[in-house]
Amino acid sequence: MTKTLLIATLSASLLPLSALQASPQAGYGPQLEGFEYPHPIQRFEFSSQQQDLSMGFMDVKPAGQANGRTAVLLHGKNFCGATWEATIKALSDAGYRVIAPDQIGFCSSSKPRGYQFSFGQLASNTDALLESLGVEKATVIGHSMGGMLAARYALSHASRVEKLVLVNPIGLEDWQAEGVPYMTVDQLYEGELKTSYDGIKNYQLKFYYNGVWKPEYDRWVDMLNGMYSGPGKEIVAWNQAQTAEMLFTQPVVHEFTNIKAPTLLLIGGKDRTAPGASRAPADVAERLGNYPELGRKTAEAIPDAKLVEWPELGHSPQVEAPVLFHKVLLRELAVSSN
Repeated sequence: MTKTLLIATLSASLLPLSALQASPQAGYGPQLEGFEYPHPIQRFEFSSQQQDLSMGFMDVKPAGQANGRTAVLLHGKNFCGATWEATIKALSDAGYRVIAPDQIGFCSSSKPRGYQFSFGQLASNTDALLESLGVEKATVIGHSMGGMLAARYALSHASRVEKLVLVNPIGLEDWQAEGVPYMTVDQLYEGELKTSYDGIKNYQLKFYYNGVWKPEYDRWVDMLNGMYSGPGKEIVAWNQAQTAEMLFTQPVVHEFTNIKAPTLLLIGGKDRTAPGASRAPADVAERLGNYPELGRKTAEAIPDAKLVEWPELGHSPQVEAPVLFHKVLLRELAVSSN
């Protein structure tokens, strides 16, 4: 039975973008060399598609009394494991072991030029990591593109998922089926090469934070821009183009009814993220990314789902309103463990 909870956000003192004078920082290496992660990066070395690869990940022990549970955090396309910094602390303080990997093609992990990116492959890579760490059961929490991956993981590796949490996941609709035209990897690559600091910040301002900016958001713009502008910018842009094509052509929305894990949907209602909408006809673009509607449809489609809505938050509620977000997350996880 679907349950829905509507939560109002607390007011906060915010700065308009015009009040900030942040400037681009120096570029980072292709595996985010030079960027400081909140916890030590460990390495999972493995072979995939006839090549040796390295997956960076954080494995954080419980800071509070251990509860015997493990949380796995899956980042979005424009994010890294580091973006989960506040969530890692909240979960660790609550007694969780927390594992936050960077997927192949992203952030601190390998950037292979020739790789068939698929959600099935990334799920398999993640499962191999958890197997190597001795994790038998986990609460899998995915944000944005990581929500698509978490859903695929819950479908293909159901025995390892005790609870599924989807935080403003993309993929709640099939953009191609809705009328967004296809774009080749080469075309996407040309677009990725044009990525700039201002472009990243303006996009995040519009879709993630409701048109207002806090100084702490600059760190995440710097992180992403540093890869796009650093010495490995071409391979970074190439992998980003490959994964953009992946998420466009590999919908998971049609399989939501097959998800068996108890699922928590955490939805910021101001979100309008819809990959490809900018190249779609106006009438198509206008109806895409309606997260209040998409969240409710998804909660109805997944057999054992509960929906929590924050009408005044955007695409990244864990960053925009961390105190509220973590209070609700921990409360709901505690309920599910009883």
